[in-house]
Amino acid sequence: MRHRPPAGAAGAPNAEAGSSPVRGAVALRRCVAIEPAQFAGAYWGRAPLLCRAADFASAGTRPGYADLFGGDAADELLSRRGLRTPFLRVARDGEVLPARRYVGGGGAGAEIPDQVRDEAILDLFAGGATLVFQGLHRLWPPLIDFAGALAGELAAPVGVNAYLTPPDGQGFASHYDTHDVFVLQVEGRKRWLIHEPVLVDPLEGQRWDGRGGEVAAAARGAPVLDVELAAGDALYLPRGWVHSATARDGHSLHLTLGLRALNRYALVEELIALAAEEPALRAGFPLGFDPADERQLAGQLTGVLDALREALGRPGAAALAGRMRARCFPATRPAPIRPVAQAAAIAGVGRETVVAPRAGLRWHLRTEAGAVLLELADRTIRFPGFCEPALRALLAAGAVRVGDLPGVDGEDQLVLVRRLLREAVAVPVG
Repeated sequence: MRHRPPAGAAGAPNAEAGSSPVRGAVALRRCVAIEPAQFAGAYWGRAPLLCRAADFASAGTRPGYADLFGGDAADELLSRRGLRTPFLRVARDGEVLPARRYVGGGGAGAEIPDQVRDEAILDLFAGGATLVFQGLHRLWPPLIDFAGALAGELAAPVGVNAYLTPPDGQGFASHYDTHDVFVLQVEGRKRWLIHEPVLVDPLEGQRWDGRGGEVAAAARGAPVLDVELAAGDALYLPRGWVHSATARDGHSLHLTLGLRALNRYALVEELIALAAEEPALRAGFPLGFDPADERQLAGQLTGVLDALREALGRPGAAALAGRMRARCFPATRPAPIRPVAQAAAIAGVGRETVVAPRAGLRWHLRTEAGAVLLELADRTIRFPGFCEPALRALLAAGAVRVGDLPGVDGEDQLVLVRRLLREAVAVPVG
């Protein structure tokens, strides 16, 4: 295992990175070959970590990623699945090629103008272009399951792209990402050059192309890591670390798992949004006020800062948590359901039926005026107050028999479970 020791400026902003436990960690263990607690405390948001296939084998984790995606899967998507933009991008020499060069109509009966043309992709790939499969966490079943499991463990949205690069090809020049990534090498070999951040912990709006000169200068310096990934190797990169990658002999295929975890600035944004409720901060300036005049501005600044301190100190964790739920819950999709099978299961619900909460579902229960409210990403569902024990039991359980739900009995149990199945909150087991 090779890694950069976590020290220096890159580690300072995230001193509490390991303060929250990692849940489960089965999927995480396929991305890092060290203990999850060590990764959370020493590397998450702080420093790159390189793990070799042999390190995973030594740790008792299945090495390799061919079960998640591979060259055959890429060919399947390109040739038989009607892949459309923007689920595919094509890049060469640091530039993204216009989609019109490789998409067209689907033919009679499939009049869709932006389907990928496999013969055009063949020509571009053979000519040195890199193929970028985007959003595979929504397209390819093994990656749907894997990304969902990892998102649940890390409590952060996970997106998956795949990069298929021809021999000696380089799709993108040196750059940095505004989110953390795991790079999982599936096939072939790829050389990675990693440099220190030019901006520590960049926010989403602080993209690398706004600092192109700094990034280019950093890339000309000595790299922190100069490594070649082979099949089964994995690399973790915190946001902001400058990197570039070039395929070696033969094609290279790797997965990039983007972790879009929230940061402290998200709380700042929500606090500022709450501050808009403060009348003193919405008040206008005096007529004729010139904000470009330093003396005039100083006279107003004191009052604004005082009002801002008062407004920011007023909201508690409960108020902010509600706003953060509205922000976080829609960012991650729960596990897929089978609508046709689930609709059929609703009619057959009985006391012996076993149900479970939908995997990956984000929810929050609260009571209000004799009712219990189930808050989800896209809606709030109201139930009678006496349903609260049953709801809590089901949502906290791995699986539960309908007849065992507490606080309700007989027909009420059946009515509640049918509603939860219809709302895609629960799923049938078996």
